[in-house]
Amino acid sequence: MSVEGALAFLATYWPEILSITALVLMSAFFSGSETALTAVSRSRIHTLEVNGDERAGLVRQLIERRDRLIGALLIGNNLANILSSSIATSLFLGLFGSSGVALATLAMTVILVIFAEVLPKSWAISTPDRFALAIAVPARLFVLVVGPISSFVNAIVRRILALFGINLSREVSMLTAHEELRGAVDLLHREGSVVKADRDRLGGVLDLGELELSDIMVHRTAMRAINADDPPEAVVRAILESPYTRMPLWRGTIDNIIGVVHAKDLLRALAEPNMEPQNLDIVKIAQKPWFVPDSTNLEDQLNAFLRRKQHFAVVVDEYGEVQGIVTLEDILEEIVGDISDEHDIEIQGVRQEADGSVVVDGGVPIRDLNRALDWNLPDEEATTIAGLVIHESMTIPEERQAFTFYGKRFIVMKREKNRITKLRIRPAGEDGAKPV
Repeated sequence: MSVEGALAFLATYWPEILSITALVLMSAFFSGSETALTAVSRSRIHTLEVNGDERAGLVRQLIERRDRLIGALLIGNNLANILSSSIATSLFLGLFGSSGVALATLAMTVILVIFAEVLPKSWAISTPDRFALAIAVPARLFVLVVGPISSFVNAIVRRILALFGINLSREVSMLTAHEELRGAVDLLHREGSVVKADRDRLGGVLDLGELELSDIMVHRTAMRAINADDPPEAVVRAILESPYTRMPLWRGTIDNIIGVVHAKDLLRALAEPNMEPQNLDIVKIAQKPWFVPDSTNLEDQLNAFLRRKQHFAVVVDEYGEVQGIVTLEDILEEIVGDISDEHDIEIQGVRQEADGSVVVDGGVPIRDLNRALDWNLPDEEATTIAGLVIHESMTIPEERQAFTFYGKRFIVMKREKNRITKLRIRPAGEDGAKPV
């Protein structure tokens, strides 16, 4: 076609060409807006709104009603696409006759896919926050106008789905807030934006409501306690030699905890005039014990510690029998973990071997291993690594027995009576995902 012919074509059909161009741009606007407002970071928008950005406030209002927003944008997008295709079909029919329908369909498909779908959506998804702020005002105006129609359409959709037993609520997330936060932190860690130590601390906070005291307590078999009937000199020596500032006091049986002795109270008592260790009555300086059920979750127990301004509690089961002890520090360690280089292993009872294996005491908690070594061993059915081996093997293994599950090879190195006291763990084959 010559230049003169092209100019004549534009002069004749400029209204149709201009209309199609405007409608394609409108479709691109709706497509990009839908993508940006769906992918926008709610936390980032909240921060911008708090800092005084009025457009961020408009974006927040839009995404609070996602069903109404998406419905309105889809209505605008489809209207623009259908109308532009209709005008193009009419134009091509006048130019090419009956074959114009096929030519118009082909041409508009290419134009709409490239310029009204892929291009604006790619642009929007690359910078969703910036894009959302840029289109906030016109999108808000459009939703105000078309919103009632969108709500009517959504109501029809809900009624149709209800006929098939599908109840579609307005704002229901498939994930809880904690799950969304955990997923975001894990994703950012894999992308390198969040270091492992920060991921573990944030994960520890999110896990508080899911863990019970039985998961982190010092079990009664490892608990250091004082017999109230021991000679006063032996009691004083045991307290002063202990690395702990608080120790439970029992009489008759370990299930009969009658108090908690604080080393500072002992020192105050010994500092009294004419006070000799052999004359000390340890029961009088002991504080009243605080008993808590082993099913209490860590979040509630942390709040209870802070509310009562106490650091120490005795954990009992449903029958009132002592199961162990828990301290405020135990819960805080679930959040902050160990202060060490993220590649070092500094858990008590864990030793890295030169051959790549790890020698572990049976009583080491699974959660501590997972955190230090970035493993994913399950801790739903067992608290310690020895408990996991017994649970998966469904027996009490003998020494030198080996088992493979969850991608690890577990070798029993030492057993005392019915307790596994030492294990060697090394990587197994990639297919070792199930117990063998």
